[in-house]
Amino acid sequence: MTSSQTATSTFTQAQLGTQVLLAWSGERPDGHGGTAFLLTYSLGDGQDGPETGERAMRTALERSGLRIGGETLDATETPNLPVKLLVQAGQAVLTLPHFKAQYTVPPEWLAVARVEGAVHCMFATRPWPAATPGQPVDEQLLRSFVCDPEVISTSAHCLLPVRSL
Repeated sequence: MTSSQTATSTFTQAQLGTQVLLAWSGERPDGHGGTAFLLTYSLGDGQDGPETGERAMRTALERSGLRIGGETLDATETPNLPVKLLVQAGQAVLTLPHFKAQYTVPPEWLAVARVEGAVHCMFATRPWPAATPGQPVDEQLLRSFVCDPEVISTSAHCLLPVRSL
């Protein structure tokens, strides 16, 4: 399926399944500062199964102006992008046309996000049922998902500016 075919496909919220946010931060490899990350993924529990949910997520992301695979889109250079991140009172609120979620972020994430002024967001199209909401995700499990070449190449990556009220 080509990108243009995907963007004109239809989907329902029920096909997307449970959408989850997960935040973490880390040091930059060059030792100059840190990076705040925000991962969005589905549990794969959508109405028509995980494969349909994956296609639905791809369509939703492309309609939001995000690119699957490839380079990270810098939203500071794309002011009309309908993807927004509000950070306020220890919460990250991510808004896309098909999805809005609020997540209580760790204090260290909040500190890095404020200093850097931007957050690297990864929008996975591939479901991740192993990381259930309300349960801790250990570093090894997280790394195995976000560093998987197939997950990376089938996700949208976006650098979102941190906004506050």
